[in-house]
Amino acid sequence: MLQSRALVIALILLLSTTLPEVQSKSIFEKDRRELLAIPEAIASYFYEAFNKVSPKVSQFLLDTVQSPTVIAARQRFAKEATKVSIMFEQLIEKIKNLWYTRVLGY
Repeated sequence: MLQSRALVIALILLLSTTLPEVQSKSIFEKDRRELLAIPEAIASYFYEAFNKVSPKVSQFLLDTVQSPTVIAARQRFAKEATKVSIMFEQLIEKIKNLWYTRVLGY
């Protein structure tokens, strides 16, 4: 009983010191590169899964991803995603400005 209390107290102290140090980002502060890394992570996950099952299929996927057509499509996607991300950031700034000037009266 005494050991479990000591363990609970140690856990509470550990969590109380580490949780405030966690720095989470809001959706407004996300980096564009983080958003573009999601498709890359998904593709990597599929490659690893297929590599465990069949190395031939994973090699085919790797060759397909490295083809000029797919590379051009990925570059186009990254370019358009960057444009959309910039437009979204500008929209958020306009909303913040509108909030501060019209609603809060700053």
